[in-house]
Amino acid sequence: MLDLVKNINSILWSYVLIFLLCGTGIYYTIILKGVQIRRFKDGWKRVFGNITLKGEKAGKEGMTSFQALATAIAAQVGTGNLAGAATAIASGGPGAIFWMWLSAFFGMSTLFSEAVLAQTFKDKVEDEVTGGPAYYIKKGLGSNFLAYLFSVSIILALGFMGNMVQSNSIGAAFSNSFGIKPIYVGIVLAIIAGFIFIGGIKRIASVTEKIVPIMALFYIIGGIIVIVLNIDSLIPAFKMIFLGAFNPKAATGGIIGATVKEAVRYGVARGLFSNEAGMGSTPHAHAVAKVNHPVEQGVVGIISVFIDTFVILTLTALVILTTGSIETKTTGIKLTQEAFIRGLGSFGGVFIAIALLFFAFSTIIGWYFFGEANVKFLFGKKGLMPYRILVIIFIALGTVLEVPLVWELADLFNGIMVIPNLIALLVLSKTVKKALEDYEKRN
Repeated sequence: MLDLVKNINSILWSYVLIFLLCGTGIYYTIILKGVQIRRFKDGWKRVFGNITLKGEKAGKEGMTSFQALATAIAAQVGTGNLAGAATAIASGGPGAIFWMWLSAFFGMSTLFSEAVLAQTFKDKVEDEVTGGPAYYIKKGLGSNFLAYLFSVSIILALGFMGNMVQSNSIGAAFSNSFGIKPIYVGIVLAIIAGFIFIGGIKRIASVTEKIVPIMALFYIIGGIIVIVLNIDSLIPAFKMIFLGAFNPKAATGGIIGATVKEAVRYGVARGLFSNEAGMGSTPHAHAVAKVNHPVEQGVVGIISVFIDTFVILTLTALVILTTGSIETKTTGIKLTQEAFIRGLGSFGGVFIAIALLFFAFSTIIGWYFFGEANVKFLFGKKGLMPYRILVIIFIALGTVLEVPLVWELADLFNGIMVIPNLIALLVLSKTVKKALEDYEKRN
């Protein structure tokens, strides 16, 4: 069973989905005339222009645009940002980062489109605003089958299995850095998560709008300190990225024997997996934002990809390259941990454990919320309590269960949910284009 799922995932993620996701991003970039460049300033202003310390509370009518962005970024910025860049470099060489940037650039237009459609087709379930791909697939595309397929897949992939993966990462990090038994970490995580889940959209928005800026600043400051301490290696690091994109072996002097194909594959795959553009997850957060026009939230979606990939992921990559940690030939979270230990001494391991707690726990909140929107779609609000209980159990179990099949199944259902979402994105492209044209006439 494990081998079968691994083989399916290899084909799905190494070939099919990479081309479909990138192709969708390129298509939207063309038909929307580079919306991610033209409306970037607009998105930046909407995100950072009106931040106040005392924000508006979320409720049945939804949340503010910034709270929606924070919830989206909470889900996007997870273990993938710490381990993803490291895996890409270890498997595809430093040049994988260039291809990660390129896929994220096109991904900005994809996520813009997802946010616009989520806003256009959002709905109310028992007086509460909700939305996401299941809603625009059913109402826009007119396909109940694809809508239900998407909903079931995302609940399994993110709500249950994905959250096990995140809690497992936190448990392992705290066990390595502080010697705490993973099950104790799991119980504490489950209790805190349960408290947030029971509070509904109001509490979720309140937590994410506080935790996301704190965790981002914490990680950015730590990363910048390491890079400044190794400033002489910064220009060579960028040279390795640009040279490695087209000649991976030359960039590392043969330390990593990657080919251009591997640099492209791992860079694109890790980038897309991290920023989730086109995967159908973050539109659930953008759907419930209180805005006057769908495009207002679309431009906010552009900024979420920028922060995830061009800020957080790039920072991780530069820390790894400037500290020379690539020569250790480790991968994943161990490579990132090694890089920060080289940069910050023994505190580096503690720093990554804390960062991982922030990143992975915020992802748990975001992924729970995305699953919740689909539970409402399938069962109404009566399905929420059983869903909450199951997610809390899975969070605790994730810290002690090391089941490779669960991780592979998470990837499989992640892949399955992308397909109906991309079909809807491509079929409904005229709706997105009309919305943008209407917005630009008014502004």
